[in-house]
Amino acid sequence: MNLINLVKPIIELSVRAGESILKIYETEFEIDEKKDLTPLTEADLQSHNIIVSGLKSITPDIPIISEEEKLESFSSRKSRRQYWLIDPLDGTREFINKNGEFTVNIALIENNIPVLGIVHVPVKSETYIGCKNFGAKKINAMKEMKNISINKKLNTPLKIVGSRSHRGDSLTKFLNFIGEYEFLSVGSSLKFCMIAEGKADLYPRFGPTSEWDTAAAQAVVEQAGGIVINRNLDRLLYNKKESILNSQFYVVGSNLISKIISDYENSITEKI
Repeated sequence: MNLINLVKPIIELSVRAGESILKIYETEFEIDEKKDLTPLTEADLQSHNIIVSGLKSITPDIPIISEEEKLESFSSRKSRRQYWLIDPLDGTREFINKNGEFTVNIALIENNIPVLGIVHVPVKSETYIGCKNFGAKKINAMKEMKNISINKKLNTPLKIVGSRSHRGDSLTKFLNFIGEYEFLSVGSSLKFCMIAEGKADLYPRFGPTSEWDTAAAQAVVEQAGGIVINRNLDRLLYNKKESILNSQFYVVGSNLISKIISDYENSITEKI
């Protein structure tokens, strides 16, 4: 399969899903609750239906994992070499709060690695693309496509991006360790995208996330020259275990940050 041939139809699919989300965004929508106590809206479900239907039409032989469908057992999915992994509306809390910081995430996983990722931002009509052999791009509201890349030089002070909805003691300890920094609070996978286009240096995530939250944006970051690593400093991989939850991780722009992370993790190990 030529991945580059998938880029255009998947972008179009993400835009269609985004348009359906915006129609509901402008109304007084109802808010339900899932079994895990996270919020659910009609926008999540409509976007899910559009994306799943579209993917089945574009690539009928590739299985799909979506946040809004029951997850198959690991025994039935562990041998998959290739599958779609989607979050139809990443940042449902941001959607509910109407701050615009939510995205549509569509990723293609091959051999446990995201090789194609589309992150669409409905409110801004912007789309981030990361694709093997294609690179990292951004389409703006004027439908102009440009290359994006990480900031290879560190900002002074460091620009650290973090969740608008989740912040805990582990992040506070890390921030105290690194010294001077500027903290930018952003929702959804937009944090990854800020790293990918050089607007921030580092995104440390010590709270829970699921694989569909990160896959598409990881493809964008990696194609832009960044890395996404767990706290053992290994690449974040997919479909390697029963749980769909990610380990804690760092999204890293410049390689210069890797030493800061290594020093911090070593300091924790020494204390233990």
